[in-house]
Amino acid sequence: MKLKNTLIVVNDIEKSIDFYTQLFGLKVILHTEGTVILTEGLVLQEMNSWEQVINKECIPNHNMSLLYFEETNIEEFQKKLEKYLERVEYVTPLTTYPWGKKVIRFYDFDGNLIEVGTPV
Repeated sequence: MKLKNTLIVVNDIEKSIDFYTQLFGLKVILHTEGTVILTEGLVLQEMNSWEQVINKECIPNHNMSLLYFEETNIEEFQKKLEKYLERVEYVTPLTTYPWGKKVIRFYDFDGNLIEVGTPV
């Protein structure tokens, strides 16, 4: 068995495409109505479509999952994040752990939790 994709639910798919392509450098592989597949296996699904598929309400900021990205120059990424058109909500500021790893955690505009860390 092989894990192929990670799907996250978003309200505004075009806004989310911009967020993940501009900040993380992902590229669009496939764009269909209500669904977008990006490089690195990330799939964006519009909330109204997903709620119809699963017949359940989606709950933003649930903190039950996390998208993890690695960045060697995390200080530059933080500057890029600060300059982004819309303000993001931070969960933890840029933090350096005793063993040297640096991480920053924040939500995308739909409450999906993201962590960007330096490689160990």
